[in-house]
Amino acid sequence: MKIGAFVPQGWRMDLNGVAQDKQWQTILDSANKIEELNYKSIWVYDHFHTVPKPTQDPTYECWTLMSALSQTTNKLRLGQMCTCNSYRNPAYLTKVASNIDVMSGGRLEYAIGAGWYDHEYKAYGYDYPAAGIRLKMLEESLIIYKLMTTEENPVFEGEFYKIDGAINQPKPLQKPYPPLWVCGGGEKVTLKLLARYGDYGNWDVDVDGFINKSNILQDHCDKENREYSEIGRTLHTNVLIAEDKNKLDAKIEKLSSYTNIPKEYYYERPLIGLEDEVFETLNKYKEAGCSYLIAYIPDIVWGDTLDILSKLN
Repeated sequence: MKIGAFVPQGWRMDLNGVAQDKQWQTILDSANKIEELNYKSIWVYDHFHTVPKPTQDPTYECWTLMSALSQTTNKLRLGQMCTCNSYRNPAYLTKVASNIDVMSGGRLEYAIGAGWYDHEYKAYGYDYPAAGIRLKMLEESLIIYKLMTTEENPVFEGEFYKIDGAINQPKPLQKPYPPLWVCGGGEKVTLKLLARYGDYGNWDVDVDGFINKSNILQDHCDKENREYSEIGRTLHTNVLIAEDKNKLDAKIEKLSSYTNIPKEYYYERPLIGLEDEVFETLNKYKEAGCSYLIAYIPDIVWGDTLDILSKLN
């Protein structure tokens, strides 16, 4: 199983206690450590306001980070979990992604979803249509991405987006395009879009949930005449590991104090626990067909989970 890790970004309050003039260096130091520990990739979120509620704490923007990290790392793959389709015109976003793939020497993972954080939409003045509309917009965006990365003068006219000979040079280095992750667990539509267009899917679920999503994806693949084995099934979830229960309790107490998330939430997550427990659960995911873990490590700035998890690299 491949393993990637998020850099601290502020969105999930993971820069709490770091002075603002030290935060960028903290992000860079984390990226460098992830690379030194031989993780496969680094990841960022595409959000503007913190969770679980909006605060004035900084949240560093996704594609700005992609651009910068492409120049400060050497071998790590670069991903977003996941780009919110409605925040940027898809033709513009494809242009940005293509540039970053070139700038990074062909290391980009292109992950995108329909979007969900309605507070950000309203605060930034974006329309927030119904889920069904957002999913239709996502599908048109996926089509545009594939056309613009593979054709010289792509043309497309949909209900929500259109392009007319949109020149996209330089083309990405990866052929036919940087791997396309269609993210989200919606079983009727999102997994169908994954079967139709995607290279990877990504879900935040327990082992039983992973098996269930896999089975539903296989059904969609059968209906779309898509080879099920072509699609990588991946996991994105919190990972927090401690050597003993006292240390785990102390970590969770600290997290809960600055995120305002009840401690019970952390204890219920599938990859939060003692080292042997977490590694055993990871083996169960692997047996269920999980090919990639994208780990959000909430103690990355102040704890040792990143080091412990790196034993699997």
